[in-house]
Amino acid sequence: MYYDAEGRLRSMLTSWTSVAGADAFTQASAGRLWFRIDDLLALSALLERHGRPRRPRRRRVKQNTPQT
Repeated sequence: MYYDAEGRLRSMLTSWTSVAGADAFTQASAGRLWFRIDDLLALSALLERHGRPRRPRRRRVKQNTPQT
C-alpha cells in the first residue's frame, strides 16, 4: 500500500511488484510467456462481451405527404 500524490491510500497487486515470490506458473514457464492462459481467456471473454462496436441507430425521416 502507498499514498498517491493527493495523499489517498492506494494499493496494487503484489504480482505487479518484486515483493511476491514467483508463482508456479512463472517458474514453469521460465519467462517464455507474459500472460497466463486463464487471464487471456478472461480478457478474451471480456472483449467479446464489451468490445463489439455498436451500430448507430438509423433515424427515420418522416416524409411529408401532400394533403388533399
